[in-house]
Amino acid sequence: MKGMYLLLFFTFCSLVFEENKTAYHSLNQSNDELVKSITRGKEIYTDFCMQCHLGNGKGSETVPPLAGSDWLVNKRKESIHAVKYGQSGPIKVNGKNYNSMMSPLGLTDEEVADVMNYVMNSWGNKQSKMVTVSEVKAVKK
Repeated sequence: MKGMYLLLFFTFCSLVFEENKTAYHSLNQSNDELVKSITRGKEIYTDFCMQCHLGNGKGSETVPPLAGSDWLVNKRKESIHAVKYGQSGPIKVNGKNYNSMMSPLGLTDEEVADVMNYVMNSWGNKQSKMVTVSEVKAVKK
């Protein structure tokens, strides 16, 4: 009888381990995709965004910060829209009002997703959900 309980116990443990291993693999695969997106996004940020938002993401008196930006976190769809189509008109970031113009950058949906993933995971920003190409495609003008 003891042997049967041990057999059942080890079978159960191996099933749990396999299930966790699969979940862990999926998590790593997802993290791997995010890391690749962030790497591509850093290059895009350097080419298109750094001139105004600066290398540290802190912006300037007239350009809102991306580092520690409550607007990025609280207005995800609007943030994607701004990168995809440009931004004009007043916005409030971290309690400060901005009213500058960001021209459309002409980025593909994949480039928008990549730069968003970079920005949302840099300078103290940490997103819990990766920006995907399908999410960017869903944002209409």
